Amino acid sequence: MLQKWQKREISNFDYLMYLNTLAGRSYNDYMQYPVFPWVLADYHSETLNLTNPHTFRDLSKPMGAQTMERKRKFIQRYNEVEKSEGDLSAQCHYCTHYSSAIIVASYLVRLEPFTQTFCSLQGGSFDVADRMFHSVRSTWESASRDNMSDVRELIPEFFYLPEFLTNANHFELGCMQDGTVLGDVQLPPWADGDPHKFILLHRQALESDYVSAHLHCWIDLIFGHKQHGSAAVEAVNTYHPYFYGDKMDLNKIKDPLIKSTILGFISNFGQIPKQLFTKPHPSRNAQGKSSSGRETVLSLHSSGILPPFVSSLQNLKLSPVTVKDNPKGAIGHIVYTEKGILAVEKNKVLIPPLWSKTFCWGFEDLTCCFRNYGSEKNVTTFECMADWGKCLCAVCPSATTIITSGTSSVVCVWEISLVKDKVKHLNLRQALYGHTQAVTCLAASVTYSIFVSGSDDRTCIIWDLNRLTYINQLPAHGASLCSVAINNSTSDIISCAGSYLYLWTVNGQLLASVNTSCSPESCIVCCCFAEVLDWDTRSIIITGSTDGVVRLWKTEYTNIPDQAAGLRLQRGMMEEPGSMGNKHGKHLVLCRELNPSLALTGKPSKTSPAVTALAVSRNSSKLLVGDDWGRICCWSMDG
Repeated sequence: MLQKWQKREISNFDYLMYLNTLAGRSYNDYMQYPVFPWVLADYHSETLNLTNPHTFRDLSKPMGAQTMERKRKFIQRYNEVEKSEGDLSAQCHYCTHYSSAIIVASYLVRLEPFTQTFCSLQGGSFDVADRMFHSVRSTWESASRDNMSDVRELIPEFFYLPEFLTNANHFELGCMQDGTVLGDVQLPPWADGDPHKFILLHRQALESDYVSAHLHCWIDLIFGHKQHGSAAVEAVNTYHPYFYGDKMDLNKIKDPLIKSTILGFISNFGQIPKQLFTKPHPSRNAQGKSSSGRETVLSLHSSGILPPFVSSLQNLKLSPVTVKDNPKGAIGHIVYTEKGILAVEKNKVLIPPLWSKTFCWGFEDLTCCFRNYGSEKNVTTFECMADWGKCLCAVCPSATTIITSGTSSVVCVWEISLVKDKVKHLNLRQALYGHTQAVTCLAASVTYSIFVSGSDDRTCIIWDLNRLTYINQLPAHGASLCSVAINNSTSDIISCAGSYLYLWTVNGQLLASVNTSCSPESCIVCCCFAEVLDWDTRSIIITGSTDGVVRLWKTEYTNIPDQAAGLRLQRGMMEEPGSMGNKHGKHLVLCRELNPSLALTGKPSKTSPAVTALAVSRNSSKLLVGDDWGRICCWSMDG
């Protein structure tokens, strides 16, 4: 993993999570919760400049030494206390810790179950409002400059979870001395009041060149050779002996009062992670260079580097496509595998992970069947689906699960029983009720254990894939749902109704929406995500419509909403009247249009077939498009 990190094959975030896990820290233990660094020092500017070194925190120094005056005071404290191991007044720089149960709970206090955890740690109620986490800037200033008893670092959620910054549950957190009522966390000016933008920029900072070049210094302090000993003293990085759990054997302490005191001390103030390195941690390779000095192609996770497909949207070229067993009708499902491209007609879906079998529906007798890919011969036929009306859509999240729905409005989850790789039984696991009209589209994500159903009743419902229960319902759309998709990197959801495209968080918050067509007759048929970076919420969204055009969209932050509106007006696009707006200025912007018919024939056509299926290769380098005439074409940056 170290070599992968050095070669930029994994992100800074992933490497820090790996080190935390090795050091025995996990989400399951508040006292040994994963610890992450403050990476920024600029929480006051209107814009965030990630090319300016002064924007960043000094990662070579602990939080207690971020200013010369603060460092001097902690050194003075260290020198004034005589060394006496096992005593509360032991010689150390810091008598508080950078990670503890109360620090974790205070950061996440606006989310359950952390709200109850925080209250229980505080004796059953919230803390005094002025002491609670209410502002990113004031917390940084406290931990880096103002408060001698505050040396806290961050937690992973600061780099991926915008929800913890908002008081969506409307908890009464109290009122500060200046009269401010505590609600959402106050964000830096450069975040424009948008938690999603804060998380995006904060994660960009973590993956930036500056942090990549200096992160090894922070690792030395937390997990490495500067954790204790003479190197720690020199680095102003020593903590009370009770914090070093691996250095203290509680079994040797016979006095129950002393033992109880030590345990209480650790519970309240935290523990030092296990030491992972006894020598200086190596630095990360410079961007674009491997350990041998040769140029290297950076992966999706590397610092701010976009995959070829996304960075070259304007240079996409048509590539030749060879499909094993060409479909004989409108394309319904495309899968890009290492062995080649697989595709099936409408009313069929390929079954993962081998993709060697297909599930078929839409027969007049309402039966369904399983076939081997490329064969028209039914291997197994089942009549059990006939009890649930005409099937209109299906999705197969795993080799043993199929989800179907249709005119009955009931979503059915089926379990496939396999014997020697042959389908023997199709058993109903759960019938899910929630829609009032026919269900027209389905999408599932094993990564996030959810699936989404869209209906003619103009609603989308999010279901739990494990418990098979209702989670949430997206607000009513302006028309019947025609397509849905889930982003396996960010858990974001896109829903399509008529010609309108909506982008949602998994919690049902609308991020952006747009009318995708200049023509009132054109409707979206299919959609998908091109996942850019595992942490970047600005993934490319792809839609295919009845007008035969593939449109590629990206999300952009616009401080003045009228700017985005102007971009849409240039193309005759308007927001849906009375649609659910977003207050943070995040907008879907059209960045490319692709016309399969024009690309294949070389001339425009008045009767272009509808785009019926979309797929993106795993590394987001190729886009596959299937249409109503059974044709498949591929766009890639290398042609």
